[in-house]
Amino acid sequence: MKDILERLVSEELDIAEAEKLLKANNILEFDDIAKFDIKRSERTGFPEAIFSPSKDYEDLITIIKNYLEKAEEDLIITKLSPERHEKILKDLGKNPFIFDYNRKAQILIIRKEIAKKDPIAKIGIITAGTSDINIAEEARVIVEEGGCEAITSYDIGVAGIHRLFPQIAHMVSEGVRAFIVCAGMEGALPSVVAGLVDVPVIAVPTSVGYGVGEGGRVALDAMLQSCAPGIAVVNIDNGFGAGVFALTIVNSD
Repeated sequence: MKDILERLVSEELDIAEAEKLLKANNILEFDDIAKFDIKRSERTGFPEAIFSPSKDYEDLITIIKNYLEKAEEDLIITKLSPERHEKILKDLGKNPFIFDYNRKAQILIIRKEIAKKDPIAKIGIITAGTSDINIAEEARVIVEEGGCEAITSYDIGVAGIHRLFPQIAHMVSEGVRAFIVCAGMEGALPSVVAGLVDVPVIAVPTSVGYGVGEGGRVALDAMLQSCAPGIAVVNIDNGFGAGVFALTIVNSD
């Protein structure tokens, strides 16, 4: 950083070039394990996140320790099992950070402090069944971390479609800026919602299903093939991605 600033003062770099290099300089490298962008929220409006399942535990705890020593933002750890969460708490011991774990969503957010702000927008989050709630909760945690209010309604799928309309009407009257719709099985619910509303619908196929629908591929294909306009589709069980995309819509104004 000092070298970049000295080159700026000596007019070897212009301001735009110096800014680019300083942003690149924010990348941290931890023991050849991971590279982190500690100023990500300045650029994207959302802090760094770690996908935990495929990581060796020792690597994961090393990443967390180093990040907390150097970063100024919240740290998000996704798809974190309760067992790993408990082990992390034990290994980190007493510390000044706030550990906010959502067991259904399996997301851990580590904060230095809780900043209360008025929500910047409202996002509607819907599930077809109760089996989809864990993915919807993942999206809710991310939406709220990004400064929005989440209005949720779960288990209102097409098997009892009369349950859907009052909930959609309520969310529309609340002025939601986007809907996140999570569904497994045949994945029909996002198409129905998109046919009723005039704001973007983010469809999240879940791995709930059996037979040909096992693993969520049928739901994914149905959502991709929807004839209702205004739908964006994320990957199977990607509540995190749906939440971030909803925040991108809100922050694009």
